[in-house]
Amino acid sequence: MSKKVAVLLSGCGVYDGAEIYETVLTLLRLDEQGVKYQCIAPDIPQQEVVNHLSGEVEADAKRSVLQEAARLARGDILALDQAQEEDFDALILPGGFGVAKNFSDFATQGAKASVEPQVKAFTQAFVSAKKPIGLMCIAPALSAELIGPGVVCTIGRDAGVSGALTEMGALHKSADADEIVVDQQHLLVTTPAYMMATRLSEAKVGIFKLVDKVLELIK
Repeated sequence: MSKKVAVLLSGCGVYDGAEIYETVLTLLRLDEQGVKYQCIAPDIPQQEVVNHLSGEVEADAKRSVLQEAARLARGDILALDQAQEEDFDALILPGGFGVAKNFSDFATQGAKASVEPQVKAFTQAFVSAKKPIGLMCIAPALSAELIGPGVVCTIGRDAGVSGALTEMGALHKSADADEIVVDQQHLLVTTPAYMMATRLSEAKVGIFKLVDKVLELIK
């Protein structure tokens, strides 16, 4: 039976959506491994829109997470409220500040963050079904909320983020861009990606390892 992986996107663009390089590397590795995938995004507004040239927030701009994520998926995207866990064998979340802004309020609330209800319910459906999940970059900061307390994960070596992650109930392990952390009990694989990487080739190593391990964990 062919495997199929859900790739959950938080928009398009590192500062206000899904990290583009991380997303493309994830899709590339899935394709190289002969695995089908479906990009998915919630049909919700972005918390803010950032000019990626200047880095400034465009105060009056409004964009849809689903429509922006469709750019990454070349239009082949499924609205989250139409996605069902039973159609997939695993779930992967690329990083980008959209995870901390659109999927949650981690960007402003830190350890007191809550997760967008659709995102949380969809992810926890995979947890309940004992299907593997891959989180990269800033996404592991939500591990305790998405997976449960005591989950083991990494966001790299950022003391501030790892401290908030620990306060939320996760167990953090430091790692470099070319490494993954595997929580066998919770079927969770994490890698720092651009929380540590300074080059595309560095991010590639950890992301490819994450994808390969997620696929290995599929029963």
